[in-house]
Amino acid sequence: MRGQPGRMAVSECRKTFPLKSKDVEAKWFGFVANSKYKPLIMPPVLVSKPARVAAAGTKPKLIDEYIGRVNTETQGLSVAHMRSPGGWVEPGQTPDFDEYTVVLRGTLRVESQQGVLEVKAGQAVLTPKGEWVRYSTPEPDGAEYIAVCHPAFTLDGAHRDQE
Repeated sequence: MRGQPGRMAVSECRKTFPLKSKDVEAKWFGFVANSKYKPLIMPPVLVSKPARVAAAGTKPKLIDEYIGRVNTETQGLSVAHMRSPGGWVEPGQTPDFDEYTVVLRGTLRVESQQGVLEVKAGQAVLTPKGEWVRYSTPEPDGAEYIAVCHPAFTLDGAHRDQE
């Protein structure tokens, strides 16, 4: 076994401690990774390309998921690069996840029951789970942004409004 003395590689852990499901495995390895005994060495993992995910809304929007349930089978977090055209409007939703969004280009409009935010390039917005929200891109040139969802985005977990 390579690595630091007293530590066990992931493949060795899986052979030594076989677990029946990925959720249990994730909890076990997460616990081990946060424990002071740290028998686990997890090397960096390259995500060589994103997965294109279908989008909702009035105009076509591009969603490239780098990390999440579709591309990496990651349940706890998703990271996606979004590009939406001017005039795009997504259905309102009351998600089961927190969403952190960083706008790279243009303006992203975020409507909630408390009002409307215009999030511009270089700014970010946090939309907490359980809060009704609707996203849109009001400017003619659209917007480009990175969205991080915790836990990972799911269509069922978005609880979109009926159109």
